[in-house]
Amino acid sequence: MTTRREFLKIAGKGIIILYTVDFSELMAQRTFQMRGYPTDFNSYLRVGEDGRVTLFTGKIEMGQGVFTSLPQMLAEELDVPITSIDPVLGDTDLCPWDMGTFGSMSTRFFGPPMRQAAAEARAVLLDLGSERLGVPLEALGTRDGSVHVVDEPSTAVTYADLVQGRRIERTVDGDVAIKPWAEHRVSGKPMYRLDAVQKVTGRAEYTADVRLPGMLYAKVLRPPAHGSRLVSVDVSGAESVEGALVVRDGDLVAVLHELPDVAEEARTLIRAEWETPATGPGSDNIFEHLRANVPEARVVTEGGSLDAGRAEAVTSVDATYHAHYVAHAPMEPHAAVVHIEGDHTTVWASTQTPFPVRRMVAQTLDCPEENVRVITPFVGGGFGGKASNPQIPEAVRLAGITGRPVSLSWTRQEEFFYDGFRPATIVDVSAGVGSDKRVAFWDYANMHGGNRSSDPVYHFPNHRVTSAGGWGGRGPGFHPLAVGAWRGPGANVNHFAMESHMDLLAQAAGMNPLEFRLANLTDERMRRVLERAAEMFGRDWAPAPSGRGYGLALGTDAGTFVATMAEVTVDEARGRVQVERIVCVQDMGEIVNPEGARIQMEGCLTMGLGYTFTEEIRFDKGAIANENFDSYQLPEFSWLPEIEVDIIDNPELGPQGGGEPAITTVGAVIANAIHDAAGVRMYELPMTPGRVRRAIEAG
Repeated sequence: MTTRREFLKIAGKGIIILYTVDFSELMAQRTFQMRGYPTDFNSYLRVGEDGRVTLFTGKIEMGQGVFTSLPQMLAEELDVPITSIDPVLGDTDLCPWDMGTFGSMSTRFFGPPMRQAAAEARAVLLDLGSERLGVPLEALGTRDGSVHVVDEPSTAVTYADLVQGRRIERTVDGDVAIKPWAEHRVSGKPMYRLDAVQKVTGRAEYTADVRLPGMLYAKVLRPPAHGSRLVSVDVSGAESVEGALVVRDGDLVAVLHELPDVAEEARTLIRAEWETPATGPGSDNIFEHLRANVPEARVVTEGGSLDAGRAEAVTSVDATYHAHYVAHAPMEPHAAVVHIEGDHTTVWASTQTPFPVRRMVAQTLDCPEENVRVITPFVGGGFGGKASNPQIPEAVRLAGITGRPVSLSWTRQEEFFYDGFRPATIVDVSAGVGSDKRVAFWDYANMHGGNRSSDPVYHFPNHRVTSAGGWGGRGPGFHPLAVGAWRGPGANVNHFAMESHMDLLAQAAGMNPLEFRLANLTDERMRRVLERAAEMFGRDWAPAPSGRGYGLALGTDAGTFVATMAEVTVDEARGRVQVERIVCVQDMGEIVNPEGARIQMEGCLTMGLGYTFTEEIRFDKGAIANENFDSYQLPEFSWLPEIEVDIIDNPELGPQGGGEPAITTVGAVIANAIHDAAGVRMYELPMTPGRVRRAIEAG
């Protein structure tokens, strides 16, 4: 974390705020959690001598839109034009410490302390304005980067004039309130993304675009399968390439060159002999392997008595749901550029976690963390897959050995091979319905997939939810492949199982899916979301299967409530499903950028079609069969249905997560729509044409 002395050195001229209150005590009284954020609000922003405002955040921009939404929040609280804000994201020398960008936490966790920092800065500027204009504080207001007399708006002084290139230190006594949402003029208004022009014109810089004098491009020898052992290696062919530098450091064998294509060509000339695993699970028997190796389960939530609930139930349904490994497949592969100068190291990284990367680099070099600076340019997609950063230690080692800056970018083949996949998962559900048509008991067990969003949103008086294993545990007894967070980690599989089972219970109760869910909902916030979705969908519901192809699924994730409805047609002869229409409604608390939130929802729904229909890692004994997009199919434009989204503004609740919730219900809503259309229940993700066809043939 940047110390106050270090920050003052970095900040230079501008407004520096000092405090006479114990901010650790103040923070404990606030409704937001600091999550390790500093209590010195100078860490978040600086008002410069030219009136421009620098925003400092350890969060990174990977397509989710915080490059726009965070400046909106800052512009609102500081009363400056958003065009005067310069965001600095993910720079460990300048920005406050942050655990990483994941979990839809940027706006809901970082936003509140940043807002408070802006409120403190505005209070200082008002104080300076009062002195300059000779007017009492209560007669002043702020607007468009200036302090003005409320009754005489022409009597004003700009923030730039107040700063005038000086270092200004002021003391703020007590707590400064942030603006009530009813007064917002910037935050809460739709805004196109501030980084859009850079990205569509190609001017946006990503890690692989970084060029340094004397830099070498690295290409690393890779094994044919996970668990392989290098028996022998002949690098003479690579060494014969003019300008090529071959490095072997223990398990790391690499070729470096000033031109990336020449480095790649030289790597192909290395002759290596590998000993590959003779046994091990594959995608065809992964669920048998995982079922045979379940770690100890823990209770996520429970209430009432399952035995009493089973006794009350007049009908019960047991089912098992499966989901295969899924790749992150971001547009930008993992990349890192490392420059070691004396005892200081600078790393440009395609990462979601710049501060953990700083610690990783320091450990690799056995040096203090303060000797390492991590800079995060724009990141071309992450979805949870750029949090572990395995490319970075390799680049650091190579830079240290060669004594030159090194750029290491994964190929698409490496991207698929080394990904930390969404874990393959088994979910067992046993539940029953009582004579009152409500769920009498709910017994839910997730194995190997994680417990996120597994706590039911419905009122189940007798329930138990357990989780065994999750995203870790690569090796014997657990996942045979590396696994990790995948957009809405755990939630998309949990909602698939939960909402598929709710449809089975609705069928058992003789009710349509909508009325059955309403009968089991007591949460008014969720009911409001569901009723709005039903209004937009505008269809009459009937008990499934009705032949109409309608589906419904609810979910909660990252503090956001979501309801999704879909309409599909099924080609029963070929097993192909066409999604004709999707309606999705969210309550995500206070909305900072409605336009950005809608784009996020549409993106989630589109990406969700991939894990629903085609995305699945094929592997055997550690060898990955999917090495590129010719064998791993992402959603295509021809798949896209008519998409309608709506957001219920709930400003009394602070901003909640928006980057993931809508994706979590897609698998379930499509599975339920397929059942309504064709009368078959799909229990396995992805629901490929072959699996749909076989289900139909089996009746």
